[in-house]
Amino acid sequence: MTSQLNVIELGNPILRQRAEPVKNIKDESIQKLIDELMVTVIQADGVGIAAPQVARSHRLFIMASRPNPRYPKAPYMEPTAIINPKIIGHSSETAKDWEGCLSVPGIRGLVPRYQTIEVEYCDIPKGDARSDRNGKLQKLELTDFVARIFQHEFDHLEGKVFLDRVESTLDLITEAEYQKLMGIGD
Repeated sequence: MTSQLNVIELGNPILRQRAEPVKNIKDESIQKLIDELMVTVIQADGVGIAAPQVARSHRLFIMASRPNPRYPKAPYMEPTAIINPKIIGHSSETAKDWEGCLSVPGIRGLVPRYQTIEVEYCDIPKGDARSDRNGKLQKLELTDFVARIFQHEFDHLEGKVFLDRVESTLDLITEAEYQKLMGIGD
């Protein structure tokens, strides 16, 4: 059975380091990490998680958008492993929206992000059997909430957290106040 990993928090130096490229997608330790990240993001009610958040310096993250208690209006997408990603283009339009982070518990911030991004990465869809996990090069355009997740997780690979992108401390609130503001949990 695949286990849930411990998520490290702000202050741990690994969160501020640039992650290393994944050299061999088929490596057993990478395959196991993908499985564990998939379990961890679901169990933690996240919509994404990056390898540095579990103290592993690999350019790898999971995108797993779906409605959950932390993001009740999130769109559904199949959980996908994103390996060695690149942002190769973006719109000029940005939008601010609320973000939280499993590594920065208890805080939300209004973060400006590009509304549309063009990305390239190797992916491994959730349903692929380990023996078939070769990784397929993907190039696509992401918009809105899914683009926001990608940018947030990509930042983790660069040693950044969402707090680095907030324009003013006035754009920060506690998780409890965010829940009230959004009418969640009433």
